[in-house]
Amino acid sequence: MRINEDTLLEGSKVVLVPYNAEHVPRYHQWMMSVELQKLTASEPLTLEQEYDMQRSWREDEDKCTFIILDKQRWTDPSISEEECMVGDINLFLTDPSDMSLAELEIMIAEPSYRGRGFGKEVTCMMMHYGINKLGIKKFEVKIGLENRISVDMFKKLQFQELSISEVFQEVTLGLTVSEASWEELLGSTDIAQEREYGKTRDSRHDAKHSLTTGAEGN
Repeated sequence: MRINEDTLLEGSKVVLVPYNAEHVPRYHQWMMSVELQKLTASEPLTLEQEYDMQRSWREDEDKCTFIILDKQRWTDPSISEEECMVGDINLFLTDPSDMSLAELEIMIAEPSYRGRGFGKEVTCMMMHYGINKLGIKKFEVKIGLENRISVDMFKKLQFQELSISEVFQEVTLGLTVSEASWEELLGSTDIAQEREYGKTRDSRHDAKHSLTTGAEGN
């Protein structure tokens, strides 16, 4: 989806950036994991296929995707953006007759970041973006029955069980929100700061260059 191709969202623990070609090698490496394939119900792709998928997610009007970065590492300009990658989050517009409905999908790919509140913050940021930028009012998630941590997280965000598929061994949870009810759920605090991705990336590059030049001069 082109709407977020130059959007950066900064939260307290994470930064969300558009999924670009330079992210693909790390993403492809993640998806070689049998565990992640099972958690995301995905099949392994070749690197070339992964690049094709990245272009699809960028261009298709029914998909909105962000890469999740560790903010603490990201604020250090000596660390590349790819080294800051934690996972990804997506919104899929699944019903052409109802553009207010979206399926939400989140993956915290790096095991060391699970169970630390990253998933909840990213989910809230993405839902806030979906409500305010895309007009989403109804969210659904499909989660494997064995993934109790994710099920419990979404239930704490007031998602309700809609159905269970014994065939696919997954549960579908849903939440219908308005801007008012969403603010009531989360409070009045700002969820994320939105900035222009290109300018922010350039400023990190300039800072990294300054650090390198300074080190060479010593």
